[in-house]
Amino acid sequence: MAWIYLLLAGILEIVWAYSMKQSDGFTRLIPTTVTIVAMVASFALLAAAMRSLPLGTAYMIWTGIGAIGAFAIGILMLGEMVSPMRIASAILVVTGIIMMKLSATA
Repeated sequence: MAWIYLLLAGILEIVWAYSMKQSDGFTRLIPTTVTIVAMVASFALLAAAMRSLPLGTAYMIWTGIGAIGAFAIGILMLGEMVSPMRIASAILVVTGIIMMKLSATA
C-alpha cells in the first residue's frame, strides 16, 4: 500500500506544480486553491508512505515523479523547450527512480 500512496503523492505533486504555475503567483483563486489542496494531500500521502518506506527512497521517488511529470506537462501543455540535453536529463532522473525502486527492501 505504501507504494500506491507514494505514486498518488507524486501525481499530486505534478498537479500542484502545474496549478501553481496557473495561479499566476497566487493571484488566481481556483488554481491557488487547487495548489494548496493538492500540496496538503501530496504531503499527507508521502507521510503515509514513509511509515514503511525508507526516507531516502520515498523522498527521491516522490520528487522524481513530480519532476518528470512537471517536465512533461511543461513541454506538452505549456510549450516549454525540448532539447536533447533536457531529454537526457529526464532519462537520468527516470533511471535513478527505477534503480531506487529496485533497491528498496520494503
